[in-house]
Amino acid sequence: MKTKLVATFGIALGLMSVESLAETSYETAQVLESRPIYQVVEVSTPEEQCWEEEVYVDRRSANRQSNTPVIVSTIIGGAIGNALGHNKSNRRVGTVIGAMLGHSIGRDIIRSNKQPEIREYERVQRCETVYQEHEEERLVGYQVTYTYNGEEFSVRTDSDPGDEIRVRVSIEPIL
Repeated sequence: MKTKLVATFGIALGLMSVESLAETSYETAQVLESRPIYQVVEVSTPEEQCWEEEVYVDRRSANRQSNTPVIVSTIIGGAIGNALGHNKSNRRVGTVIGAMLGHSIGRDIIRSNKQPEIREYERVQRCETVYQEHEEERLVGYQVTYTYNGEEFSVRTDSDPGDEIRVRVSIEPIL
């Protein structure tokens, strides 16, 4: 059991020492070609569309007549009917009939005062947002070909590196 533990520990130390021997540096390499890469994407653009409409305007609510003539005529009719009755039963019947007649007279007064209905229209602007769909090409990166130590390499980058590209060089012994 102890020998397995010692052997595992020895292997781990050996691997760590190999990694510690690795050396990393940064250098520049000459760019041979930098080709832009485009992707077609669908774009939705909001656009406001407006138009004018003729709309009916109801002005009757502003000219609404009062119900006071109906109420007053009902009360007066009921009072007159009550006054004309001779006994309790006749007064009740007279009050009801007088109130009904007074109510009818009050409604007739309101109707006679009513102005003729005038239909009015206004021009109003209405708008809505619609989305226009279209495709466009978008730059997504660059395919860069460069040379280092006489060998050609290719990599995809987010931006154009120009004439030179920075490369990481790692030197590691092979055992």
